[in-house]
Amino acid sequence: MWATKRKTTIMNLCVNSRLGTVFLSTKDVPHTTQHIYKYIESCIQEVGSENVVQIVTNNFSEKTESQKLLNEKKPTVFWTSCATNTINLMLEDITDLPMFKKVLDQAKALTVFIYSHHKTLTLMRNFTKKRDIVRQGVTKSASTFLTLQILLKKKTEIQNMFSSMELEEFEYSKVHGKFVYEIVQETGFWENVALCLKVFSPLIKVLRMVDIDKKPSMGFVYGEIMNARKAIRDVLGDCEKDYELIMDIISSNMRGKLDSCLHLTAYLLNPYYHYKDCSLQHDGEVMDAVLEFFDTIFHGDLEMQHQIINVELPKYKNKEGAFGRELAAKACEVNDDDFDPGNWWGTFGGSTPELRKIAMRVLSLTTSSSGCDRNRHTLKRAHMKKVNELTTTQMNNYIFVQFNLNLKSKYKKNKQMNMEVLLASDAKEAQEWLVDDDDDDDDDKVELEMLWEADEVDYESDGVHIMEEYGDVDII
Repeated sequence: MWATKRKTTIMNLCVNSRLGTVFLSTKDVPHTTQHIYKYIESCIQEVGSENVVQIVTNNFSEKTESQKLLNEKKPTVFWTSCATNTINLMLEDITDLPMFKKVLDQAKALTVFIYSHHKTLTLMRNFTKKRDIVRQGVTKSASTFLTLQILLKKKTEIQNMFSSMELEEFEYSKVHGKFVYEIVQETGFWENVALCLKVFSPLIKVLRMVDIDKKPSMGFVYGEIMNARKAIRDVLGDCEKDYELIMDIISSNMRGKLDSCLHLTAYLLNPYYHYKDCSLQHDGEVMDAVLEFFDTIFHGDLEMQHQIINVELPKYKNKEGAFGRELAAKACEVNDDDFDPGNWWGTFGGSTPELRKIAMRVLSLTTSSSGCDRNRHTLKRAHMKKVNELTTTQMNNYIFVQFNLNLKSKYKKNKQMNMEVLLASDAKEAQEWLVDDDDDDDDDKVELEMLWEADEVDYESDGVHIMEEYGDVDII
């Protein structure tokens, strides 16, 4: 959703299933709780209440009040926050910590210096064989991580550039480049870049997982954030004062967003975590969430709650029957692209038919609305004066076709293994790495839209195995 100058809100709704996300409709509504609620409810009716488990929205101010209204009419529907947005906020808060801010400011000074003039930009591309060092990500934090990663990868080329005769002969570098030259030649700078990457990468992996939505992420998001917390503590070692600040940021951003009874129930029902750590079933917070979840989804149906909680769930927890087969444990021991916890339940959950039905449904849910939200440029084009001459029906048909074509294109790109899925097609989220907002004097600055020409940039795959690449570094 996004606000217009007329103080109305353009809302677009998509429907997600195991097969992917499909655009449903869009509407220009007054920015009030009542109107937002009515539009969401009308879309639920169109899809069918029995087919809706959750509403996933970006974090906006009307969510709480709209949720209260929805709960009165649809008490079995959950309302959750977008995981991509929430994790991005975590990363932004972490990058603002003093221990990281200095090195990030230095790295930005380096990239802004290079991208502020055509000659330095051309020289850099000559040394890196036409590889750009700024990566425009799908979010601000993704841009930060991807840019730091390519900076470290091209460390030698960048240092060679700043030691070259070509740069020394360039008058612009003599005036503006001394500070940046010192940064590039300083060993501590590159060590601190490596440390930033090691700290950020566990959460970036989670961001990547929820944003690509290559497979349903509801069963993984809570568990992977817990794994990320442990990985960050391990990176920072004995520096408790440093990692405690990061843990507080993660906890405060998760609270009320990614730790709901729906997230925790999916966490328990995902055999990948349960079979690795059977103590989950004894975690009071997890089990309280499970009770709340089934009380919600089977609102007022005590018989069904009893059947699942007291009869069927213990079989899964205690690994009875098919759950105890060696094959069941083998099938969920690796979380790779082929592992689907919903399919696992379809295979081994026969002795618990009601629980199996719920588990397959919950573990088929997405956790993000980012795919829907990022296609807002389609809506903006549709609301231009020229297009607004269309009838209402023509307008809706136009948006429906364009939006779903964009979604289809996104899924096609995600399947291409040579393309990093955190990359974006525009430089909006990477702007702070490209230009200095306070510097308006240079008439020869590079225009943002000219930075990435289709025939010039050939991005390498950044992969997901990033923790192992940076070696041992000192703490900042």
